[in-house]
Amino acid sequence: MESDAKVDGHWLNESDSKNNNGVANAAFEGDEISLEDRTSVRELAFTPRNSVESQIISSALATSQSEKSGAEIDNVESQKTAPERGQWSNPLEFLLSCIAMSVGIGNFYRFPFVAYQNGGGAFLIPYLVVLFFIGKPIYFLELSVGQFCAYGQVKCWDMSPFFRGVGFGSTLCSFCVVTYYCSVMALTVYYLVASCQTTLPWSACDPTWAGLETCEILGNLTGNETSGINLPQLYFENQVLKQKVNIDDGIGYPDWKLSLCLFASWLAVFFSIVKGVQSSGKVAYFTAIYPYVVLLVLLITGCTKPGAWTGIKYFITPQWDRIYDPNVWYAAVGQCFFSLSTGFGPIIMYASYNPFRHNVHRDAMIVSIMDTFTSFLAGLTVFSILGNLAYQLDKEVSDVVDSGPGLVFVSYPDAISKFVFVPQLFAVLFFLMLFSLGVGSAVSWQMAVITVICDQFPKFSKFYVTAISCFLGFALGLVYVTPGGQFILTLVDNFGGTFTIYVLATLECIGIAWIYGLSNITQDIEFMLGIKLNWYWKICWGLVVPVVLSIILVYSLATAKPLTHNDAEFPLAAIACGWVLAGACLIFIPLGIIYSIWKSTGSFTERVKQATSPTEEWGPKDSNNRAEWKISKANKLK
Repeated sequence: MESDAKVDGHWLNESDSKNNNGVANAAFEGDEISLEDRTSVRELAFTPRNSVESQIISSALATSQSEKSGAEIDNVESQKTAPERGQWSNPLEFLLSCIAMSVGIGNFYRFPFVAYQNGGGAFLIPYLVVLFFIGKPIYFLELSVGQFCAYGQVKCWDMSPFFRGVGFGSTLCSFCVVTYYCSVMALTVYYLVASCQTTLPWSACDPTWAGLETCEILGNLTGNETSGINLPQLYFENQVLKQKVNIDDGIGYPDWKLSLCLFASWLAVFFSIVKGVQSSGKVAYFTAIYPYVVLLVLLITGCTKPGAWTGIKYFITPQWDRIYDPNVWYAAVGQCFFSLSTGFGPIIMYASYNPFRHNVHRDAMIVSIMDTFTSFLAGLTVFSILGNLAYQLDKEVSDVVDSGPGLVFVSYPDAISKFVFVPQLFAVLFFLMLFSLGVGSAVSWQMAVITVICDQFPKFSKFYVTAISCFLGFALGLVYVTPGGQFILTLVDNFGGTFTIYVLATLECIGIAWIYGLSNITQDIEFMLGIKLNWYWKICWGLVVPVVLSIILVYSLATAKPLTHNDAEFPLAAIACGWVLAGACLIFIPLGIIYSIWKSTGSFTERVKQATSPTEEWGPKDSNNRAEWKISKANKLK
């Protein structure tokens, strides 16, 4: 019985190995094949072994030439109206962009608090398990799909038009997230400018935002007396946010200072992506590397201060009993999704600008490792500084730990203000680092939206699409810089970024692994990368990821609690608006199903079968790769 070996996506049998001066034998024996020999092997792969295969290859090659000729004619006609799809200048820019996308502000304020709250060092066990069996497989899957078809998260569903609505839904989710993410960046710009003053403004009591009575109390303190008054918190809530207690009477009007900071944030995003991956790739050198420099500086500085090791110990000490708590595992899944940005579309989008044979398998490993390393490094840095703050205030570490934005804009600024040596310098470095982290993530989400629009309407000018979408994002983002803006941010994050993304990610994995087919997607990836995928990827994609995500989705709905912000409940009208937003993201799913069936022909059963089957457009975009892929698929069917 003859056995087969695969070379450059083509399958050879043992009879073929007798020819071509033993070159094919190397393929069977697993030896490296030189670049010069690959041409002869490829020619051998195209040699028909019988009349049926001859017809298949002739048909594929004819189709390829037809597509190529047609593409050339179309290119000539459309050169003046539809610009070519760009590619990364080099593989390093792609890798750095992926790191900048995954390593965001959330790694700095969300992971340390979530880890501390869910078992400390013991949280790393469920987090790493979730990363290994869910996060990394989804990340690699999305990278592979985007690179294989060279399209964004909507056009990639040519593999199964039945699920095209998932792509549109994730695009809207990305836009929702980037609108409020830029408002967080605006806060970092505000603090960055404020840090340039002679005295850090949150370190000195000012009656305009702290109140005259508060300043008098602080002024009358003597010796080691403490008042329990948190000036950085008063500064953040009263001076920066001008935050309301609730939004029962509305959210108020945008603050002009924060509006300017928001405009500056969107301007940075615009200039980063105005030339597509050609400009965003260059920005990634700064947004991906600079944060690590500052993190190391802050960590070394923090570790040299008294009380630092107490804070670090508080962060890493494991609470082993928490491992059995399902809420801890749920938190690990949420952190993994939030950190890697899976399900939103930017991963597919970034990979779509890669060369067809680029090794995304390696990149998926690097990014997932770097993301975890950065989260842990940020935790050590944060808690070393908080340990010193607790030492100075003579408090427990738990008394100075704040959650979410409060950790970044209250606890950490408070600690920096107590530095003896040039606290303004450390404040500038810190907030510039946060801004660079924000730019790296915001760029990816906004580019995902722009790529979908340009894929659907290739004749649109990318410059104008970028300018209009960024201006629209700025206009919508003004609601977040109002006195009630943090309530809206919490609302949009819950309904437009958390709940809906679980639904969309679950359907994405089901659509690819179960409907398009696990064997099909693994064959496509193997053809593209020239590697053999092992059982780990197949089990994760075909069983673990879809099943676990479905369970997590049901669990999140069953254990959902009333939404609050700073312990204040949302009015019924706000909750209704949240469900409208979630519905707007999810309505694309049934609309996509209905449209795909309506566009098909035949009986209802035949229409459903057509809607769930790949279209003629599915496959590698390059005509040569497409011809080889069709031959490879034909050989697989034999």
